[in-house]
Amino acid sequence: MSDQSNATTEERDALFDDANGDLALGDIDAAIPKYRRCVEIDPDFFDGWHALGMVLLKTDQVQEAIGAGLMATTLRPNDLLAWTSLSQMYVRNGQIAEAEDAKGNARILSLGGKVVKDTPPSA
Repeated sequence: MSDQSNATTEERDALFDDANGDLALGDIDAAIPKYRRCVEIDPDFFDGWHALGMVLLKTDQVQEAIGAGLMATTLRPNDLLAWTSLSQMYVRNGQIAEAEDAKGNARILSLGGKVVKDTPPSA
């Protein structure tokens, strides 16, 4: 990893920790921009997308929460918590069919299945 990516990862992780601290203290409004910055720095940061989606849901920014939730499930399609959270977001938005689909994926995962099969390494 280059010095630039180390610095970027360190900044992302420090912001994420700060945002989690804000959340623990009940200051959701302070956490949101920090989580947003985390995913700007690293668009592949699953934990940042998931956390952002959940805090946005708590503040009734449901459409944006769904977008963050979709990013989380895209990054980790076999993550049970990501699908469960996305289902909750859809329910809050009145999108019952989408909520049921997300819940179905969570159910598959809870039973040990996979939503996306692992691709075998190429020979």
